[in-house]
Amino acid sequence: MLKKQRCSWVPTGDELYEQYHDKEWGRPIHDDKKHFEFLILEGAQAGLSWRTILSRREGYRKAFADFEAEKVALFDEKRIEALTHDPAIIRNRLKIKAAVTNARIFLDIQKEFGSFDDYMWKFVNGKTINHSINTASDYQVTSPEAEELSKDLRKRGMKFVGPTIIYAHMQACGLVNDHMDNCFLA
Repeated sequence: MLKKQRCSWVPTGDELYEQYHDKEWGRPIHDDKKHFEFLILEGAQAGLSWRTILSRREGYRKAFADFEAEKVALFDEKRIEALTHDPAIIRNRLKIKAAVTNARIFLDIQKEFGSFDDYMWKFVNGKTINHSINTASDYQVTSPEAEELSKDLRKRGMKFVGPTIIYAHMQACGLVNDHMDNCFLA
């Protein structure tokens, strides 16, 4: 049986990465709850490996109210403090506080645009941007669209949403298709 050709960043035999790559990464998302999940996870990943975050994803799901922005927006200082002691997540106070702040701003954006999804997709004119990726060196870490989106999110008060983090979010949520040309999902 022929083995599936995946993007070069997927470690061979790493089931967690393979499942994420095969079933999620790069598939267009139009679900606000999923966007919020990835905002939390991508922000938590800053300075860490994606594997570290993927392995704690269920811990994040429990800690952050199943990624319900309305609930996370209500987290108080006591809840934030408790999360800094939760070994199922990255216990960085700044990242935890950012998730709560970002939830509040996320809800404001939903009100303003009708959905967070509508807001996100306007930065790519409603269509996935397709890149030609032949080798690992073809990957970029940001784009003009990610820089514009990051700037707007930061202007609104979000944290841990720099251009690199936002570009990773755009890749994960299918606003950008960065599957390698030889990947079975390209």
